[in-house]
Amino acid sequence: MELIFVHGALVRDGQWWWQRSADLLRERTGIRSRALALPSCGETTSEQMAGGLIIDAAALRRELDDVDSAVVVGHSYGGTVIAEAGAHPSVAHLLYVSSYLPEIGQSQGAIMSDESDPVSIAVNDDGTLGVSGYDVTTFGSRFLQDADADTQRKAWERVTVQAVGAFMTPTTAAGWQGVDSTYIVCGQDRSTSVELQRSHAERATRVVEMPTGHHPFITRPDLIVEQLEARLRHPNS
Repeated sequence: MELIFVHGALVRDGQWWWQRSADLLRERTGIRSRALALPSCGETTSEQMAGGLIIDAAALRRELDDVDSAVVVGHSYGGTVIAEAGAHPSVAHLLYVSSYLPEIGQSQGAIMSDESDPVSIAVNDDGTLGVSGYDVTTFGSRFLQDADADTQRKAWERVTVQAVGAFMTPTTAAGWQGVDSTYIVCGQDRSTSVELQRSHAERATRVVEMPTGHHPFITRPDLIVEQLEARLRHPNS
């Protein structure tokens, strides 16, 4: 069994975001895990970056092609990547963390447009998007209010731009359909509203709510690993 983490939008270095949960998961279960590099966030080559959602989904499919069985964890935008990647025989379980299970034809931007207090994002002249009007303090208070100041600073250092196509491309597949899944609602999330989370959680097999902000795999890795252990022991119950 493999575990692949698909990180959210407008950040880089997925392994850093996932590392605390990865270390605890390996300690408890012996299972190794890794984070997918998202081309649209500039984590591969500049040529690939412009491919947006399509190239991100292709990157996930390539990872899945190399394993026999995998649990895929999608955080925020990562759920849209999972959807676009489509059905894959290696996927044993999907774990969503404050994420999205879009219907075919929905784009990331369209989903976020329904928020009453959306994250401020600006379009740049070079075909990228980036968070707008934030600094380390305001970013920390919105996205990682339950983390210490040092963690907030390190997270801010990993904020980056992302190809417009990651947000504006409608999905052409719904990879979450027909796959056993767990949705973690982050009840104190200041980035993605609880209402929007719950609406997408209705499409998952089961729902768990946690009293955390947007990144529980950093602030409460014990809770994330607890859910992963449960699914590894009883993958369809």
